[in-house]
Amino acid sequence: QVQLGESGGGLVQAGGSLRLSCAASVRFFSTYSMAWFRQAPGKEREFITFISYTGTTYYGDSVKGRFTISRDNAKNTVYLQMNSLKPDDTADYYCAAAKLRAGVRLEDYNYWGQGTQVTVSS
Repeated sequence: QVQLGESGGGLVQAGGSLRLSCAASVRFFSTYSMAWFRQAPGKEREFITFISYTGTTYYGDSVKGRFTISRDNAKNTVYLQMNSLKPDDTADYYCAAAKLRAGVRLEDYNYWGQGTQVTVSS
């Protein structure tokens, strides 16, 4: 069983930065691919980025060049550094985990955190 807990959300002005963290309670964290998704009010959950168990990263077009995903396997934690934030980035942010293989679809991930809210003011 994998338990995920996000933190680091909050209110920030446009152009600002936030770093989200997702701590995983799981054995062999290094064998899991990790992803971040977000869901804005009234919209579907959207893929943002993943980092595979091998360290390969991939970004959705809406965040490419502004967000960076990283992981610390010694701490069982994945991070999302968000820079140049825009009001359109306002959403609940969720981390997700999948054994080994990464993907961009919700159904690619078996485990989800409860989410952390990010609000970007204009």
